[in-house]
Amino acid sequence: MQYYALPPIFLLTVLTASAATAPSPAPTFYRNIAPIIYQNCSTCHRPGESGPFPLLNYDDVKRHAGQIATVTRQHFMPPWLPEAGHGEFEEERRLTPAQIQVIQTWVKQGAPAGSPTDGPPSPEFTSEWRLGTPDMVLHVAQPYKLGPDGPEIFWNFVIPVPVKTTRWVKAMEVRPGNPKVFHHANVIVDRSGSSLRKEPTPGAGFPGMDLTVEEDTFDPDGHFLSWKPGSPPVVEPDGMAWRAEPGMDLVLNVHLRRSGKEEIVNPTIALYFTNQPQTKYPLLLQLEHDGAINIPPGDRDFVITDELRMPIDVQVLAVYPHAHYLATLMEAWATLPDGSRKWLVRVPHWDLNWQGVFRLKDPLTLPKGALVSIRYHYDNSAANPLNPSHPPKPVKGGNQAADEMSHFWLQVLPVADGDQRAVLQEALMRHRLEKYPGDFSANFNLGDLMMNQDNPAAAIPCFRLAVLADPASAIAAGELGAALFAHGDIAESKEQFKRALELDPKYTDARYNLASVEANNEEWPAAVSDFQQILATNPTHKNALQHLGEVLFLWADDLAKSGDREQAIQRYRDSLVYRPDDPDLHAHLGAVLADLKRWPEAKTEFESVLRIDPQSEEAKQALIAIDARQRLSSK
Repeated sequence: MQYYALPPIFLLTVLTASAATAPSPAPTFYRNIAPIIYQNCSTCHRPGESGPFPLLNYDDVKRHAGQIATVTRQHFMPPWLPEAGHGEFEEERRLTPAQIQVIQTWVKQGAPAGSPTDGPPSPEFTSEWRLGTPDMVLHVAQPYKLGPDGPEIFWNFVIPVPVKTTRWVKAMEVRPGNPKVFHHANVIVDRSGSSLRKEPTPGAGFPGMDLTVEEDTFDPDGHFLSWKPGSPPVVEPDGMAWRAEPGMDLVLNVHLRRSGKEEIVNPTIALYFTNQPQTKYPLLLQLEHDGAINIPPGDRDFVITDELRMPIDVQVLAVYPHAHYLATLMEAWATLPDGSRKWLVRVPHWDLNWQGVFRLKDPLTLPKGALVSIRYHYDNSAANPLNPSHPPKPVKGGNQAADEMSHFWLQVLPVADGDQRAVLQEALMRHRLEKYPGDFSANFNLGDLMMNQDNPAAAIPCFRLAVLADPASAIAAGELGAALFAHGDIAESKEQFKRALELDPKYTDARYNLASVEANNEEWPAAVSDFQQILATNPTHKNALQHLGEVLFLWADDLAKSGDREQAIQRYRDSLVYRPDDPDLHAHLGAVLADLKRWPEAKTEFESVLRIDPQSEEAKQALIAIDARQRLSSK
């Protein structure tokens, strides 16, 4: 008998065919189901988190096996909105058809356990912060009391950040405090104090679903700061930390769902700092067309579109689609200059309850000229199970839960070095003005950009349109005043600052600018009064302290020149409170005292000059003259 060696490829074929005919072993929990559950479900389904029951071991899962089979077959769980093949994202919790089928088979066969040695260990979670000990923990001033019944609530906690110097934040972690009712949250950085002014009672917070924060400097959002169940905290890459500075607030905008009994919501925020300052400048770009939303009742496919052309090369890092309850299909893509299309995201079954930020696994480069487009579909019929109105009502764009939105945010990072955000922001604002010529935010932000480019002449018409769009906006009046002042229109700038303070007496920047105009006009008492009002509420306001001292000094000089020397002396002494080491101030005061023959006091002031500036010939000569005059007057 002869033996023939088979070619390796033939052996492989035979073995593969043989294996294919072998029956697959029946699925068991430990071998087949535990890896799926532990990876996709347990992070939320555990004590202290948002899942209504734990899924941490075999007994937990078997107890809810039928329910798990149903919600996975319907793609309701795990919650993941983006459709496969239309962008690849981190944290994906989408089950494959094979995983869904093995769950169905396992449940039908009685949910057998199998051997624990076949599966992964049960997941272990710590109650500590997931990123370790924070550098700073922020607490709300007043917890929110959520009643047992009624509609869902969107609440804003305003939380001061008690840093004494500029710090760079590499990560943020939110603890909901009551995950049973705390569905998701966004964190907004407020450097202007505008959110505090919205609180009816200090520390109590205020309601609102979609929040706009006023800013009086060019400092656009560049980071998605958010929390949703099961998502790990995001650690920013090197060079992309965001800035925390004295006087700023974080606004925690939370979505709360009632439980049937009274609940206390007491969230906390942890901050993690780095010594590496920001060297990369991402920006959040928003596409939307809310002004075109006017959905008739019964309309089953109302469509909204928008598009934005990239003015420079960028990388897309993350996306955040957002609408309310009527949206169904949501699509976003980029058309490159060569005509090819790149999907950003596609959500075939929108559900507001599971909205969130989707971070790309790999940055997507969009060259200059790429066109980003969105197309959102809405169903305002009775057939839409998520429609909050029965029967359906007309729905327009707006910030309330009963309104609708068509928002799509991209986090982009310019490819070129340096801070390129102004180029992107200007393109975004000019695109918005094409849709809404009288829009407040677009005109205000464009005016702000023009001011940052030292072009107050171009900023003034933008701020005028912003004031026209919102006559009640103190910040718009204040910024119009600043542009007028920079352009040399002093009289009108003063009127705008006064108007801003009529609208908001606590608007510190407007009061500071008004005091500066008054000082420019040599209206010394008014300027002093306004600087003192600032310091009454903020005793450490550095610029107010400095300029109050200067104004008192100049006022004293004018009084001295006019002959009112006693009043001048008092103003000089007032100024010394703020400028104790100013040699010129001591010298001016000493000269007035000498003219009044108050020799000992005058001598003290010129000695102070020499203490500060030992080389001052003026002070040396003044002291010689004072000694001579004292001797003459004593004879």
